Amino acid sequence: MSQMRSLTVAEALNEALHEEFERDPRTLVFGEDIADTGGLFGVTRGLLDRFGPRRVFGTPISEQAIAGAAVGAALVGARPIAEIQIMDFLTLAMDQIVNHAAKLRYMTGGQLRVPLVIRGPVGAGVGLAAQHSQSLEAWFVHIPGLKVVMPSTPADAKGLLKSAIRDPNPVIFFEKRVLYAIRGDVPTGEHLVPLGKAEVCRTGRDVTLLASGLSAHYGRDAAQKLAEQGIDVELIDLRTLKPLDVDTIVASVRKTGRVIVANDGYRTCGFAAELVSTLVEEAFDYLDAPIVRVAGADAPIPYAQNLEAEVLVTTDKLIRAVRELVGASAPAAVR
Repeated sequence: MSQMRSLTVAEALNEALHEEFERDPRTLVFGEDIADTGGLFGVTRGLLDRFGPRRVFGTPISEQAIAGAAVGAALVGARPIAEIQIMDFLTLAMDQIVNHAAKLRYMTGGQLRVPLVIRGPVGAGVGLAAQHSQSLEAWFVHIPGLKVVMPSTPADAKGLLKSAIRDPNPVIFFEKRVLYAIRGDVPTGEHLVPLGKAEVCRTGRDVTLLASGLSAHYGRDAAQKLAEQGIDVELIDLRTLKPLDVDTIVASVRKTGRVIVANDGYRTCGFAAELVSTLVEEAFDYLDAPIVRVAGADAPIPYAQNLEAEVLVTTDKLIRAVRELVGASAPAAVR
């Protein structure tokens, strides 16, 4: 049985990279400032010293070039891991990701595969303002051929990254900047978390809360505080946004009858909206109340801390949404 150690999310990601580099000599990592400095947040620390500059190297400030090089390396047999220093700037590499990485396996009838990981931090919640704080995962969930991952704990960060590196398809791996320093138990030895499998973090009977990334982290805090108030929340950390674990979601809704979907991205056409649509199609008969959506506001993310909190998902917003949903849908005698 595996023993546990306390690691931060950044340490867990770093450990995953070291283990996969040791296991598979085809792996390589590149991006801005990832070699000598070990990355802006230390995720690639120590890799250069251990594995050398042929497998660990810095790049110019060009997300288009980073993504294009990753596609090319994957096509000739490497297992590239490309770091985008701030994931907002995936927008500069959309052609390489959407029209090349995502399409080539299909367009060649499976003759070509593109086993790459594009990973990096999402900066919301730390005052990085409108151009460095967006959570744009819905853009990539929209694209056939891509897998999209968003962990919220150190154990999941490690296990999901290792699975992503081994996957034969392109994976977009979003890491929440606020969570890099969060500590948690991580198993020793080989630790893999399968892509496409959600985790029921907390069982409950009153309401299902679906979340990922930073929203899942806040969801844990909200569920604990609500339990002290007598409200029993079943929290599901989606972990992988695509493929989505619909079976686990529907099983929970069948039990609770009430659902809140939370997502760090923008509200309009965001991933939370896709979850609502999926629930209407797959679980409508089990619902006892309308689905509630908690997501980022449709506004550029401000720099000022108090204004930033207004537009992002927070623990307090989740608590308020749960209390309003449970109160509105409960019989009058128990409100």
